[in-house]
Amino acid sequence: MPRDWPVRQAVRALRRGGLVAYPTEAVYGLGCNPLDPYAVGRLLALKHRPVAKGLILIAERFEQLAPWLAGVPPRLAERALATWPGPVTWTWPAQDWVPDWLRGEHSTLAVRVTAHPVAAALCRRWGGALVSTSANPAGLRPARNPLHVQCYFGNQVDTIIHGATGPRSSPTPIHDLLSENIIRPA
Repeated sequence: MPRDWPVRQAVRALRRGGLVAYPTEAVYGLGCNPLDPYAVGRLLALKHRPVAKGLILIAERFEQLAPWLAGVPPRLAERALATWPGPVTWTWPAQDWVPDWLRGEHSTLAVRVTAHPVAAALCRRWGGALVSTSANPAGLRPARNPLHVQCYFGNQVDTIIHGATGPRSSPTPIHDLLSENIIRPA
C-alpha cells in the first residue's frame, strides 16, 4: 500500500496545474489533469510529443473513465473490462466533448484501469481519471525509476512519487476496442 503523504502532495500539484511522475505497471508515468489545457500542453512540450498522437487516461476503476467514453455494445465493453484492472490499454470511442488534446487526431480515447497500487491510489485521491504517458522525451527509453525521471526532466516535473514499477519490461499493450487490432504489442 502506498504511503498517503506523497500521493496527497501529487494531488495538490495536479490541482495547481502541475505535472506528476509515478510508478505504473511497467514504467514511470507522467500525468496531469486531463481537463487542464495548460498542464496537458506542458506535458506534451516536455515530452516533445505531437498532440495528434493523443494520450492515455488511467483510472482506479472503470466508473472514473465512463464519463469520457461513448456507449458500445455490451460484448465489446466486456472485452476490455475482463482485462482490468491490469496492464492493458484500450482505445474506446470517446464522447463528443472530449478535447482534441486528449484524443489527438482520433475519435477514440486510450484508457486503462490501472492495477498498480500507487497509480490507483493517485487516481482515487484525485477522484477521477488522469493523463498517463511514459515519463521520457519522445524517442528515448521510458524512465523506470525516480532518478531517470529527474535526469530527463530536472525540476520541470512538480512531484515525483517514489515506488517500484511493475514487472513488465515495456509499456502496456494498446488494443483497439472496435476492431480488436493491436496498436502497440506487449
